[in-house]
Amino acid sequence: MIHTHKSLGGMVVAPHHLAAQAGRDVLRDGGNAVEAMVAAAAAIAVVYPHMNAIGGDGFWLIHEPGQPVVAIDACGPAAALASRDFYAGLGAIPSRGPTAALTVAGTIGGWAKALEAAAPWGPALPLSRLLSDGIRHARDGVVVTTSQSALTKQKLDGLKDAPGFAPTFLVNGQPPEPGHLLRQPTLGQTLATLAERGLDDFYRGELAARIGAELERLGSPVRTSDLAAYAARVVRPLAVRLKDCAVHNLPPPTQGLAALIIIGLFDRLGVQEGEGFAHLHGLVEATKRAFRVRERVVTDPGRVPVDPQSLLEPGALDALAAQIDLQRALPWPDPAAPGDTIWMGAIDAQGRAVSFIQSVYWEFGSGTVLQDTGICWQNRGTSFSLDPNALNSLEPGRKPFHTLNPSLAVFDDGRVMPFGTMGGEGQPQTQAAVFTRYARFGQTLQQAVSAPRWLLGRTWGDSSTTLKLENRFDPALVTALREAGHVIEALPEAFSDTMGHAGALVRHPDGVIEGAADPRSDGSVAAL
Repeated sequence: MIHTHKSLGGMVVAPHHLAAQAGRDVLRDGGNAVEAMVAAAAAIAVVYPHMNAIGGDGFWLIHEPGQPVVAIDACGPAAALASRDFYAGLGAIPSRGPTAALTVAGTIGGWAKALEAAAPWGPALPLSRLLSDGIRHARDGVVVTTSQSALTKQKLDGLKDAPGFAPTFLVNGQPPEPGHLLRQPTLGQTLATLAERGLDDFYRGELAARIGAELERLGSPVRTSDLAAYAARVVRPLAVRLKDCAVHNLPPPTQGLAALIIIGLFDRLGVQEGEGFAHLHGLVEATKRAFRVRERVVTDPGRVPVDPQSLLEPGALDALAAQIDLQRALPWPDPAAPGDTIWMGAIDAQGRAVSFIQSVYWEFGSGTVLQDTGICWQNRGTSFSLDPNALNSLEPGRKPFHTLNPSLAVFDDGRVMPFGTMGGEGQPQTQAAVFTRYARFGQTLQQAVSAPRWLLGRTWGDSSTTLKLENRFDPALVTALREAGHVIEALPEAFSDTMGHAGALVRHPDGVIEGAADPRSDGSVAAL
């Protein structure tokens, strides 16, 4: 993609074109931005199964003109049986299989809570309409993407023995090739059941009973009672005030705090020009400070040691910014965490905007696919520690640390900008890159998303903590970064999956909506 798409009637962006189109078609049928996002979320759970599933978690930011931003935490907690004793004798929680499926899946509850928040906006479309594309794609089949094929091959050793994975996602025991037709009829029937009985059936109905029974049979600590006790929550979003806008994100257990700190610190560095040493070095150094704060603070909301909003106040950011050396890199041995996710955005003709993220943590999550319902369950709980003294120590009912964090900026001039990405540790870094390129250095929205990107640390299962650069950067800039002390890893690709799949929308005060999708993904912008 080269040009930024523009329209007036509404717009949806997603990392798979069928999900973007599903949301756009709901807007065409008179639905609002939240309804469009539920439709896109159901579709993407089917067509991009390596990145997300209805057995995962989700987070929402919803903006209605003239109203405060609404945040929804749809993260499920650890099951009642998911104690350190349950994993006695192990050094860490297994990353794959039923014992990795230790938290409640919250995303369906988030759909329900978001639709509830949008109820005052007018007559609602039936749930059967919102889930229809997801149901159709599951039953009729979808074409396997290059991304899904490649990741299945890369992660096959850890996934192939997980219950239900092989019959669902492999072909004669082997990863599917790009272009293979993947049908998921059981998942389609589950979505149809939700459309008929309501989303609450996932937690407190006949569907919940079947989910809980199979998880128990397979050896997961999750039970039907854990599902019944769950509900997504409306929470107060975090916000950082900049010179011309407020940027919003989710509070713990997400790393939204880190995303906002990076942007807040960079605004204090006085960088005047994009794409040069000062821009990249400044954002990377801001990232290091933000991640160190994150490691001290972000955990289950009930255990956060300080008010995270206090860390976004001017004095706190001024003090952190003063630590940044504008010429030299802070040594960076700190480890990072992998993750797999999708981000999507929607804006309707009335200016209501949604920034949404949905995830199963690692690619295909726990790899455990419930054969009775077709649901692939997340492994988000593997981010817990079995060390009782750790900040994110495992205890029943606690929420795990989340890399997920959708962003939404509200500008003083009336513009509204939902933006985000998948990519684990890279999420807040890519958000900062997209935001600063567009909002500070005048790039078009599509330029801001397509431009070469970097990532400090690891994602996609990479264990290195280097500063990774796509190969389109000016060699002189790369040399300058090395000379400043950055440990550079040059990636061979011009558009690397390592950098995640970003997207952004902007609505202007005159009603014009702009959208950009990531050429690194299989996605698109779909508009009216």
